[in-house]
Amino acid sequence: MGDQIIRYNFGDNTSYGLLVAEDEVHPLVDGPFNELKTTGEKISLGDVTLLAPVEVRTIFALGLNYASHVGESKYDLPEIPMLFVKPTTSVIGPGDAIVYPQEAELVHHEAEVSAVIGKQGRRISEENALDYVLGYTCGNDVSERIIQRAEMAQRAMLIGKGFDTFTPLGPVIATGLDATDIDVIARVNGEERQRSNTSDLIFSVAKLVSYISQSITLLPGDVIMTGTPSGVSPIVPGDTVEIEISGAGILSNPVVAES
Repeated sequence: MGDQIIRYNFGDNTSYGLLVAEDEVHPLVDGPFNELKTTGEKISLGDVTLLAPVEVRTIFALGLNYASHVGESKYDLPEIPMLFVKPTTSVIGPGDAIVYPQEAELVHHEAEVSAVIGKQGRRISEENALDYVLGYTCGNDVSERIIQRAEMAQRAMLIGKGFDTFTPLGPVIATGLDATDIDVIARVNGEERQRSNTSDLIFSVAKLVSYISQSITLLPGDVIMTGTPSGVSPIVPGDTVEIEISGAGILSNPVVAES
């Protein structure tokens, strides 16, 4: 059994800690990328505000990485990972609102197992790739489909997936998980919409880490969102979206209209 790392506000301070016994926080002496040594202090979870569980550097996101989603999207199976980058300004944490943009016509949820990089690496072998992963968190690659489709027709993809609040992450970074066997579930207003397992990924977590690192140096705090399974569906203001991955809890976010 691994650790559950959180990032939180307590008073005027932003800190990292370990979540223990579901309701107790043990603050870390340092950030999550060194030895997970605690200060000895104990804080009630109810006294802190959970944030996205890592201060993100770069978000590498992936399209069409579950065969079931490729089928519902009516695309061919990709020969190489279909990667794109999301802006860090799109990141929100547990309980934060997904803002439905004024421009939006069709917004979908996308439940994703998200790997958090724990140490720097370049040209990492697939065999050693998971040594560079700190752990895994729940991710939601929120997408405005009309804009996305127009962009993809021009061989681009940014705005449709890049609006502020379109990357909820959290609530914890779970260490010690088996990257080849992580369940991922999405619910909207309590109704299950997506369910799959990383055993069905076209490109495994290890493959993605290695592939990206052949050209781009991966850094602690980078996040790789590994793609979404079938079942993506619309969300609208008033909805509540939950993303769950085995071992890393449930990420819940309300949807609100842009004011």
